Amino acid sequence: MSARSRETIIVPVVALLLCVLPGAARGQAFIALLPDPDFRIGPLFVSASVKPVDVEAPKGPQAPQAAALTVVVSWSLVLPPQRKAADVAQDLYLMWPGEVVGTPGAAGADPDLVHRLGEAGFSVKESGQLHLLARSRTDMGTGPSTGLVTLGEAPFVTFVREGGPAGARGAALIRIPWKPEMASLDWLVRLEIPLREVIMATRVSWIEETFWGRRYVLTLGFGDVGYASLYPLYFGARNRVIQLAPDFSMVQVNFADASHLKIEELIPATATRRLSETRADTETFRLPLVASEGLAPQQLKIRFAYFSGRLPWRPILISALLLGLGNLTGPLFLALGRRIAQTLRTRIHVERSAKSGRQSGTIPPRDALEKVRPGQTTYDEVLRLFGPQAEVHERLPSGETRTLVYRGQRMVPHRRRSFGWFATVSHWDVEDHEIQIDFERDLVRDIQARIRRSQLGARA
Repeated sequence: MSARSRETIIVPVVALLLCVLPGAARGQAFIALLPDPDFRIGPLFVSASVKPVDVEAPKGPQAPQAAALTVVVSWSLVLPPQRKAADVAQDLYLMWPGEVVGTPGAAGADPDLVHRLGEAGFSVKESGQLHLLARSRTDMGTGPSTGLVTLGEAPFVTFVREGGPAGARGAALIRIPWKPEMASLDWLVRLEIPLREVIMATRVSWIEETFWGRRYVLTLGFGDVGYASLYPLYFGARNRVIQLAPDFSMVQVNFADASHLKIEELIPATATRRLSETRADTETFRLPLVASEGLAPQQLKIRFAYFSGRLPWRPILISALLLGLGNLTGPLFLALGRRIAQTLRTRIHVERSAKSGRQSGTIPPRDALEKVRPGQTTYDEVLRLFGPQAEVHERLPSGETRTLVYRGQRMVPHRRRSFGWFATVSHWDVEDHEIQIDFERDLVRDIQARIRRSQLGARA
């Protein structure tokens, strides 16, 4: 098979990258140069390290995204029994549905990639070279950049479809030249890929942003190429996808300055969170990558925010400010509310009958008063007629004389305009009733009724 025909096989699969959703470093796939690869990827590590400076983007609706983030992809190859590295030696391709930061234009780009993308209707947006590195088994776990060996360069192109919709995001194709270290048990090969839109600002209400500041979501994963509109193209090239081996693989995200980090959401629930073993003040989030037959999308999604100071000061400061304003303005609003309520009570009357009013306390009716006879009516009979809601005065020590006092108030409105049950009031006629009944040896001795009339203005 010629190099030209082999590269032609890759081009249809590249189109899958154009249907990704913005704001996530989603499905990646390793593609072999030859069909039906009998080797697998394993282990595979997709990782990124986030610092507060990575999310310090311009504010406002015109700046919805944070700065580019470097994603590190590390892997090795698992060969079948009785196979050697020389038996599977071939270039690999890594498809990434996102824009890799490079030099604008096609100048200096890999000629074959540019030519084939042009034939398929794609135009190169950016291009460049990525460092192809490797780390030996003895240097693993000693630090993020310890023991790295440079193996060469991996050319890439970021491209878009010519005549595509305005604002469509690009995708990237990386050609990884063959190195024997890829199939060695003692080496992990890695690419450091600067990507846009791995971190995106979330859209929240202005109240949430005022309290907590701008918040972000990071999405990182592997294997999601199953978009409905482009699946037929992927279907034609699926025999060149390199599967994951049943090995220890994972997606990992490190957040520096963990003491100022606030995590709002972590998806999926199988992801773990713990302090980093090799980096100070760093939290690590991990998602195991599970091998399966065919590509299975596996994504780690983290919603987070950074704050300054020892505590998230915005909600504390704004809450304290609102509390202080409430204490200062509370008495003013309370007095105003009472004044409004009093004005409504005196100006507006709601009642079915125009002659009815408001009554409080106990006002014995006249027919009940006429039934009381001095020297005949007993104390218990008075209570049955007028009720027990009265003041009781007793003269001690004998207790033979005592007095019941009934007090009540009746307010009758003088209406101006009526609207059904509602009426405006010009003033109120107020009657204060006081009934005093004196007893001697449990019999009524004397009864007195006092009525004081006054007028209450509607503005009182």
